[in-house]
Amino acid sequence: MLLVEKHEVTQLLMSWSKGDRAALDSLTPILYDELRRLAAAHLRRGFGSETIQPTALVHEAYLKLADQESLEFQNRAQFFGLAAQVMRTILVDHARSKAAAKRGGGGVPVTLRDDLAAAPESAVEILMLHDALEALALQDARKAKIVEMRYFGGMTAQEIADLMDISVATIGREIRVAHAWLLRRMQQ
Repeated sequence: MLLVEKHEVTQLLMSWSKGDRAALDSLTPILYDELRRLAAAHLRRGFGSETIQPTALVHEAYLKLADQESLEFQNRAQFFGLAAQVMRTILVDHARSKAAAKRGGGGVPVTLRDDLAAAPESAVEILMLHDALEALALQDARKAKIVEMRYFGGMTAQEIADLMDISVATIGREIRVAHAWLLRRMQQ
């Protein structure tokens, strides 16, 4: 991120939330680089890398975010949480399109891995993970949000801890529990 204080970003986000389009214009160069870095890190892990490039992912996410009417940001964590959610939605949509194109051509083999960091290899696996994550959100919204920021937003445990104002150790525990839950759910 540019040499801009966190509170300045928060103030701009809050102004944008109140309808100030000039605040969005000021935020764009600040947040774009951060979103691009997160998208690139995420796609390096393999999520959707066959169907979308980091720049395209950021542009689609940015357009969806900028087009929102009633956003309320109290802090950077809320913004980056929403950005991760939007990126996830875009990647799931791309995976659905890819899976739909393969229908009729036979089944797609699904390989479940023990490590979520080893990203899904196919559109079907991305969709399975998405469905499992939706179910986790109903059980434990915080764990689902942490997983979303980590694997769909490409954030490190330290970044998530800073944004959510909880410890890195707590992030690690939440990810491990969520990982086990998601694997169980995906294997069903």
